[in-house]
Amino acid sequence: MPVMQHVRNRGLREELYRAYTTRASSGELDNTPVIDQILKLRAEKAKLLGYNNHAEVSMAKKMATVEKAEELLERLRSASWDVAVQDLEDLKIFAKEQRAEEASDMCHWDISFWSERLREAKYNINEEELRPFFSLPKVLESLFGLAKMLFDIDIEPADGLAPVWNKDVRFYAVKNSLGSPVAYFYFDPYSRPAEKRGGAWMDEVFGRSRVLAQDGNTVRLPIAHMVCNQTPPVGDEPSLMTFREVETVFHEFGHALQHMLTKQDEGLVAGIRGVEWDAVELPSQFMENWCYHRNTLMGIAKHYKTGETLSEEIYSKLVAARTFRAASQTLRQIRFASIDLELHSKYAPSGPETIFDVDYRVAQRTQVLEPLREDRFLCSFSHIFAGGYDAGYYSYKWAEVLSADAFSAFEEAGLDDEKAVKETGRRFRDTILALGGGRSPLEVFMDFRGREPSTDALLRHNGLLKTPVAA
Repeated sequence: MPVMQHVRNRGLREELYRAYTTRASSGELDNTPVIDQILKLRAEKAKLLGYNNHAEVSMAKKMATVEKAEELLERLRSASWDVAVQDLEDLKIFAKEQRAEEASDMCHWDISFWSERLREAKYNINEEELRPFFSLPKVLESLFGLAKMLFDIDIEPADGLAPVWNKDVRFYAVKNSLGSPVAYFYFDPYSRPAEKRGGAWMDEVFGRSRVLAQDGNTVRLPIAHMVCNQTPPVGDEPSLMTFREVETVFHEFGHALQHMLTKQDEGLVAGIRGVEWDAVELPSQFMENWCYHRNTLMGIAKHYKTGETLSEEIYSKLVAARTFRAASQTLRQIRFASIDLELHSKYAPSGPETIFDVDYRVAQRTQVLEPLREDRFLCSFSHIFAGGYDAGYYSYKWAEVLSADAFSAFEEAGLDDEKAVKETGRRFRDTILALGGGRSPLEVFMDFRGREPSTDALLRHNGLLKTPVAA
């Protein structure tokens, strides 16, 4: 909750924290019996289908297995623990320097507040003040230039070729090196609260398909749409973006690339169709990495009025802030993923342990601070009980491993070696982006990387593994 980052009244922070972590856990709105019933029915359904537990049912349609997911989570947990302990010590030291009484007794409701104060002190980045350096036209110019270098495609405006639902929506053609269209996409960039939900997303309009080809064409070309919610232009001023919004555009474009550059002609497995849940974020998170690549970011970050380039100092702070308290954030995600797998693979609804006993046991291994016995966050953990992430929350970290390892192939080739980057980019295009759901994602990844995924790159990117990369 953002309020926990800024409320200075410690007593109020505690009250808010305790209320937030006990939502829907008492009275008529108590979700505890609902959760028990969900877990019981999922276990029964798994048995009827011939599986040992619901986690196995979920994993049957994913890249990972229960064992591989647990192995990944433990590897990340053990690599993060000591650094997370130091994260907490750093907060205590900083709070003591500010003469805060909680410095010697840091509690759960103090962490967000003091983390934000420490972040401000170390990096002092005001995202709003950086907006003039990230104008949408410049961001798109640099993004499309990067796509040309990596994947040998040209992206050209094709406004008027297809109908649009709003005057601000743009239509683009994606062309190969011969100048022939291979795909198209809509881009709807600006916020319209009256008719458009928040957030950002990419989805398909049409998928590539041989069967549905028309007018004598051999294949129907894919069409995607990308939707964001950025600030519209004002007068002669272009849409100015925060750095997070720049990352978002790169992220959604990664999804769009997998949809548009597919070579699968069977519509059911073309593009993003049929790609396993825990692998589908690979291209999107891969593209985010380029936002921190110096040449790419400095090519984007030009003041829209003066042409001034973002300072080296700010660039360094943006890169450093990326790993701020990364170990602590990793442990938080591992707690959520671990309790999810535990409840869906080992927990017995009629057994001696309650769901809260299981969560407390998991939290002891994944929280540096002693967990609270009265914590009932499970009662509002909609991701795994109503959001489709049951036995799948691990996929957030799984996809991060894949994307970081994929990007490390470019690091190993040498990010300043344009020829090597282009060669690696073509290989990424012809495997990860081209093969869609037509082959196992592990096979596709190994075609690109030459081996199975490794956690080393993610740990290194998060500052948790100090391993030099070959130039």
